[in-house]
Amino acid sequence: MSPKRVLFIASLAILLLYSFMPASASVLGDVRGVVRDPQQRLIKDAKVTLRARASDFTLTGLTDDDGAFLFRAVPVGEYLLTVEAAGFRKIEQPLTVVSGSAPVLQFQLEVAPLSQSVDIIAKPELIGSDSPTPSTLVSRAEIDKTPGASRSNSLSMITNFTPGAYVTHDQLHIRGGHQVTWLVDGVPVANTNIASNVGPQFDPKDIDYLETQRGSYSAEYGDRTYAVFNIVPRTGFERNREGELVLSYGRFHQTNDQINFGSHTSRFAYYASANGNFSKFGLATPTADVLHDEAYGVGGFASLIYNATLRDQLRLVAAVRGDHYQVPNDSDAQAAGIRDEERERDAFVNFSWVRTLGSDRLLTVSPFYHFNRADFIGGRSDTPLIPNEERSSQYGGAQIVFSALTRRHNAKAGVYVFFQRDNAFFGLEATDGSGLNLRQREKPTGNLQALFLEDQCKATSWLTLTGGIRLTRFSGSLDENAASPRVGAAIRVPRVNWTLHGFYGRYYQAPPLSTVAGPLAELAISEGFGFLPLHGERNEEYQIGLTAPINGWVIDTGYFHTAVKNFFDHNSIGESNIFLPLTIESVHVRGWELTLRSPRISNRGEVYVTYSHQRIEGHGGVTGGLTDFAPPEGGSFFLDHDQRHTLNFGGDLSLPGRSYLAASVHYGSGFVDGEGPEHLPGHTTFDLSGGKSFGEKWSVAVHALNAANNRFLLDNSETFGGRHFADPRQVYVELRYRFHY
Repeated sequence: MSPKRVLFIASLAILLLYSFMPASASVLGDVRGVVRDPQQRLIKDAKVTLRARASDFTLTGLTDDDGAFLFRAVPVGEYLLTVEAAGFRKIEQPLTVVSGSAPVLQFQLEVAPLSQSVDIIAKPELIGSDSPTPSTLVSRAEIDKTPGASRSNSLSMITNFTPGAYVTHDQLHIRGGHQVTWLVDGVPVANTNIASNVGPQFDPKDIDYLETQRGSYSAEYGDRTYAVFNIVPRTGFERNREGELVLSYGRFHQTNDQINFGSHTSRFAYYASANGNFSKFGLATPTADVLHDEAYGVGGFASLIYNATLRDQLRLVAAVRGDHYQVPNDSDAQAAGIRDEERERDAFVNFSWVRTLGSDRLLTVSPFYHFNRADFIGGRSDTPLIPNEERSSQYGGAQIVFSALTRRHNAKAGVYVFFQRDNAFFGLEATDGSGLNLRQREKPTGNLQALFLEDQCKATSWLTLTGGIRLTRFSGSLDENAASPRVGAAIRVPRVNWTLHGFYGRYYQAPPLSTVAGPLAELAISEGFGFLPLHGERNEEYQIGLTAPINGWVIDTGYFHTAVKNFFDHNSIGESNIFLPLTIESVHVRGWELTLRSPRISNRGEVYVTYSHQRIEGHGGVTGGLTDFAPPEGGSFFLDHDQRHTLNFGGDLSLPGRSYLAASVHYGSGFVDGEGPEHLPGHTTFDLSGGKSFGEKWSVAVHALNAANNRFLLDNSETFGGRHFADPRQVYVELRYRFHY
């Protein structure tokens, strides 16, 4: 029997087996607990209310005969939990809900005195603390205040708050790689392409919360070990027929504008936005001078939630975006009249049906569609060849997840399937009079099926075990199968509430469908290049760490080691800035990470620190793709984005008169110098922002990025990414106007 048929039968069997079990979408969590009196007797019919801190989203329930309560399918975010019962003092506790975990909270009510009061438990409980996965949660309020983070082309909401995350050669890198998994409202955004897009898929102003997970994933999460980004979109629950207009203007004539609307009833919520941006500074430049570097884009976003019945919720998220970039020049290219361009398009729509089956079971069915396009248009003055590349990819599929939550188990089973079709064109036209004009168009197809099973078992009150497996089959230019087991443990230290966690797991990432072949490959081979087919990337990761809440502060630290076979990277053709995918035989990433987040200090301000020490080392040669790259003698080398020390420090401070100040400092010890092993000098930049609200409708803010205008050579890779200088100082003013309609 063929492997494809075996996987199909196994998928069908599990669907039947779990057809009466529930599911929790990846962007949702669970809140449960037990309520007792001072004599440790269980309290029945205590009223429990869970209210979002930034919107009107509210859940209410009563404790059962065992004093227990349970809220399923709670969106990731910050909440206030209230517990009250007749004759007892009411308790309020801040909670932070993260995805994929459901520890049991314990509450003890005190007898109410003659004068009623409320006990407020100041320390926020992290609901995901029984998970071995290190996570970072960034709220909409933090995105708005962090310098530059709310711009549509900004990744500061990631790089400021996530250790080991930075942008180099216009690509986000984290934990040694640049292939990450994006989920919107719990649904993965399918994408097998590598480094073909530099434009944003999401406008940060449309995000309510961003949850970043760094390794140690459950089997539910897909195939990319470097990072998983859970986007909780704005829904309209924070609005009541309200809109907001955002306008900005600053250096390089940059503007980043948006208008959005939102509202809700008891059963329906909606949010919609449209945005546009322009700047004379877009992509990172090869010199300190900014030449031929305009960028502009437009986009739209919509989110709809409808509670059809008490058990059925329907959710729809859709977005569309287009970006245009001039490829920046150095002085020689500018004088030669080179005018290359990059054009990108992206659109997706996700629909989810969330069905509650009893009090402890959930089913989520999520069909999706994703379109992505990236075109590099060579200018007529390019020499000696004019390169052109056009690539579009369409993905259609679905994710089905079932879960069952009991006192000791949080079990899940699911299927993730998509079909892909590419339309790719690649051409080279000589400008030396030889008449060479090679063109290639291919329309490859592929598909992926993944099946996962997992369980999170509360073995004791202090020990949580997780285990699961993800089975994947990919069919494209080649067929591959992978089995990815994952196991982890979290040990909660009594009294201090610290959590020790450990994990071991494997991952498989499907390869891109489109690459160079045919006459173009033959030409490249004749010029000293080589071509090999691309295989999927396979990762093996282990990680240990500690999460320690101390008086409201949260310290998270850990060590990870990722061993990679067929590491996905990219290489450019000459000076064309066209990146073609390739795979490296073996890469090892070792790192130690630290995050520190403070509570709201004196209700005035908070600070954060992220630090990473990592080593990204390649071994062997190139195993796939089109390249002329050969590793140094000895077969060992550092990747072009290897940076040993990365440190971010920042925070915000509330001032009188409804105003604030925020700052962030960024230090990097320097990327590899050329082919290495030496590294470029260390560098430090800092950003500032400040704002003030005028009544309930108007607010203004000023942002200064790289405020000291510290220009330095950021990277000068001779192999992969090219040469780039740090971004120049950018100062802009942002105006917001809130209105009712």
